[in-house]
Amino acid sequence: MNAPVPHLDTLAASDPQAALTEIGRRLRAGTMIPFLGPGLIDLAEPQIPTTPEALAAFFATKVAMPRRAKGNAWASAQHIESHKHRSTVTALMAEAFASPVKPTPLHRHLASLPLPLIVDAWYDGAMRAALGGRSDWGEVQGITRAGIGEDRWYRFYDSAGNEAGRAAADAWTTVLYKPHGAVTPAKNFLISDADYVEVLTEIDIQTPIPDVVKDRRSDRSFVFLGCRFNDQLLRTYARQITKRSAPRHYVVIEPGPLSNNELRFLAEQGLIPVVVPLARAAEALIAG
Repeated sequence: MNAPVPHLDTLAASDPQAALTEIGRRLRAGTMIPFLGPGLIDLAEPQIPTTPEALAAFFATKVAMPRRAKGNAWASAQHIESHKHRSTVTALMAEAFASPVKPTPLHRHLASLPLPLIVDAWYDGAMRAALGGRSDWGEVQGITRAGIGEDRWYRFYDSAGNEAGRAAADAWTTVLYKPHGAVTPAKNFLISDADYVEVLTEIDIQTPIPDVVKDRRSDRSFVFLGCRFNDQLLRTYARQITKRSAPRHYVVIEPGPLSNNELRFLAEQGLIPVVVPLARAAEALIAG
């Protein structure tokens, strides 16, 4: 039997402004890690898909989809991979995310801080672009293991976009972690069901999560910005990336209804909702 569905009002921070003040202070102190979802780039009015559903709709404009795959980005990519080729999936993902996304003011604010870790859970390059004025950072991206012939779960890239060794990451002031891959700098994409089957078989024992991420999340909290948890895959990644970190986390939630699964997830994971429009929250975090 499913657990009772908690009410958002009972979970949410009673004083959103005070919560935002604490989040801003802890970001500046480096004791809180931003976890960015595609909702953040919506503030930049991008010309790319900003939800899994929108990405599935893009795939459907390119390839006829069976009913079971319609509306599901991961199943749509798997259908294309199975009936076309993996290279077709990569080419379509590159096309979907070809339009550069201008970093929002919050991206630029985060880039100005010596944060030890930034998690960015979408395929765009806005956070990389925001960090472009610095040279003391690097990126680690999840990669598909399909056809690469290597026992690797991720790759490292320096601030110039050149592939780096994992030892280099220890010296970076800021690590940008893109668990699903990204269009920049090398078009790495985890997107098909087959990609995720491999990851999800081992993610509970943390093998696909880079050591540098495990080290830097220790004793730190997370704040989720522009994220939704209405998909089991997204909930799994959020749960596993935040594992063994500090117990108190925040999530900025746009006013409006949430699914029962989302509400249960917030309660189970101890995520404190700050119910304010993301644009307002961004302004407050930047203002300090």
